[in-house]
Amino acid sequence: MERSRRKQALRTRWDGHKLDAYAEYIGRVRSSIHASVLLYEVREEMRTVARTERELEEDLTSMGIAQALAFERVMLLAGDEVIEVAHSVQEATAAIGWQARGVVDGTLAAWRQLHTVAFEAINRFHERARYDLGVSGDFDGQQHTARGLLLPNSRAEVENDGS
Repeated sequence: MERSRRKQALRTRWDGHKLDAYAEYIGRVRSSIHASVLLYEVREEMRTVARTERELEEDLTSMGIAQALAFERVMLLAGDEVIEVAHSVQEATAAIGWQARGVVDGTLAAWRQLHTVAFEAINRFHERARYDLGVSGDFDGQQHTARGLLLPNSRAEVENDGS
C-alpha cells in the first residue's frame, strides 16, 4: 500500500513538472511567433514601431533562445509522442522566423500558410500533451485551426477594401 502511494505521489509530482514545462514551452513558442510577426510587419512596411529592425531581430533571437531552452525541458520530461510533435512546432516556428528575418523570401500568402502550419502543430502539441497528462475532455485542434489566423491584411488589400 505504501509503495502504491509513493508511486502515485511521484507520478503526480512529475505530472506537475510536465504541465509547467508544456505550458512554458507553448508560451515561449507564442512569444517567438509574436516577435516574428512584429519584425515581419515592420520589414514589410505593414506597421511602424519606435524600435529598429535590428532591435526587433535581437528580441526574436532572445525569444528563440528561451524557446529552445523550454523545448529542452520538454525533451527531458515528455514521451516520444509529445516530443515528436514538439519537433514539428520547432520546425514550423523556425520557418516563420526565417521569413520574418528575410532569410527566405515569400509572399504574404506563403507567410500566412507558415502560420497555419505552426498553429496546426501547436494544436497537435496540445492534444498530445493533454493525453500525456491524462486531461479528460475533447480537444479538436482542427476546429481551432479552422477559426483562422489573426494576421493583418497587406496594405494593398486594405486600400482595395476601402475603395
